[in-house]
Amino acid sequence: MTVPGKDELLFLALGGAGEIGMNLNLYGHAGKWLMVDLGIGFADDSMPGIEVVMPDPAFIEERREALVGIVLTHAHEDHLGAVADLWPRLKAPVYATPFAASVLRRKLTEAGLVGSVPVTEVPLGGKLSLLPFELELITMTHSILEPNALAIRTPLGTVFHTGDWKIDPEPLLGELTDEAMLRRIGEEGALAMVCDSTNVFVEGEAGSEARVRANLEKLVKAAKGRVAVTCFASNLARVESAALAAVAAGRHPVLSGRALQRMVEAAQECGYLLDFPECVPEQQAGFLPRDKVVLICTGSQGEPRAAMAKIATGEHRDLVLETGDTAIFSSRVIPGNERSVGRLHNALVARGVEVIDDGVADVHVSGHPARDELVRVYQWVRPKIAVPVHGEVRHMIEHAALARACQVPETVVAPNGSLVRLAPGPAEIVDHVPSGRLARDGDTLVELDGEAMRERRKLLWNGAAAATLVVDRRGRAVADPKVTLRGIDDGDGSLGRAIVAGLGEMLADLDTTERGDDGRIEEAARRTVRRVVRAHLGKKPLTDVHIVRI
Repeated sequence: MTVPGKDELLFLALGGAGEIGMNLNLYGHAGKWLMVDLGIGFADDSMPGIEVVMPDPAFIEERREALVGIVLTHAHEDHLGAVADLWPRLKAPVYATPFAASVLRRKLTEAGLVGSVPVTEVPLGGKLSLLPFELELITMTHSILEPNALAIRTPLGTVFHTGDWKIDPEPLLGELTDEAMLRRIGEEGALAMVCDSTNVFVEGEAGSEARVRANLEKLVKAAKGRVAVTCFASNLARVESAALAAVAAGRHPVLSGRALQRMVEAAQECGYLLDFPECVPEQQAGFLPRDKVVLICTGSQGEPRAAMAKIATGEHRDLVLETGDTAIFSSRVIPGNERSVGRLHNALVARGVEVIDDGVADVHVSGHPARDELVRVYQWVRPKIAVPVHGEVRHMIEHAALARACQVPETVVAPNGSLVRLAPGPAEIVDHVPSGRLARDGDTLVELDGEAMRERRKLLWNGAAAATLVVDRRGRAVADPKVTLRGIDDGDGSLGRAIVAGLGEMLADLDTTERGDDGRIEEAARRTVRRVVRAHLGKKPLTDVHIVRI
């Protein structure tokens, strides 16, 4: 189903459905496609050499002439972080509110695309006509400035696309959720609600930023030595809370980390944080008494190049934490980052630093809705169809059950690549399309499941073995094979000698025709090397064979 019909409304997630992160959503109607969000995810230990992954846009890239625009709901990396990487493949206009546009322009400048990508700013609560779609932005609250839901209107009905959201009665920075608008959508009649599933297993409500601000102030006032606070750089209300806690305790705030600097600059460019406390430069922080400083750092997820990791390993050029100091992790651990955060905590504790996280004190609230908030919005919007997204499959299934309990007539659990027909007729999955992953490998994009990454993973887990065979024109050995092992323990040389012996026997067993064919010698040698290594170590290394004829 390559062209959406005039009489149908389609939904397709290529990222963010069946996982948390990498959001890429498509709506199809009357021959056109609309993209909502284009984000990244972060690599885990199974992706050696990779830091960033993103959805493969091949499906919509092949149909980019029908793509009317890319609408960004907010400025989080998992919603706009892939624009600079993937826009050259899509060449579609981009629409965002001022803060998201400001963040995006900084990314485009780094990528050398700032003059190429057409970015249109849409005001909060603004409307947008991308025919055949009519869009209205709806102000929500989240853990970043200017989060938006979308009312996507078509002749076949209105889809309420929530983006990331929560209901925070005291967001501290930015506007309150536009409850009146949500109720109005329900009164007008909503065909479908495509909704965030992140915290569907969490009872009650997410909680307010105001509560965290008060608790941070208490913790900083009670601390004796230096204090370092790390949080998501994009959570500017939290960043401001840490800075205000410093001032309230008679301390000086210090911003450490380029991402923090960029976010504060973008916010101030858009008229936010204009009264942000004056910060001491990192280079001068070391001259302050230990009880007169609060370091506000990047690196809450254990990122090895972020400020907190450099401080924990003693590699930061200007900042240090030591016995008697305190590190506050004012964030949650994103699934998949548990090991890296654990290593960071251990490195800090080994230095005598007290670590406080959300398991020890009330220093974080989520930016995503818990169950009571989900129920409330379902009661306001009253959609005919619920389509859970922004969650793993278990989150989406639980979310669908919650929607049914809220009397939503139809639910569709549609992981990435599931083409859903929302109208006409009952909502259902009508097709499946490829939904692969790309990885940013240095300055290029590669397929995450491509040959290069498969070989890299194999090298990581099994090591590599290379053999060079020098033979004459008849394929007879002129010298002993040369064997090189990488990532394979052969301290006494016995494995190397066994491989050499095995290759000698292999050559002797080949017939005249086989010895005259380099390809057949290579394949036989490759099998021999693997067999010997497996017999000695139980591993199957990445194997390379070179034939030299003289």
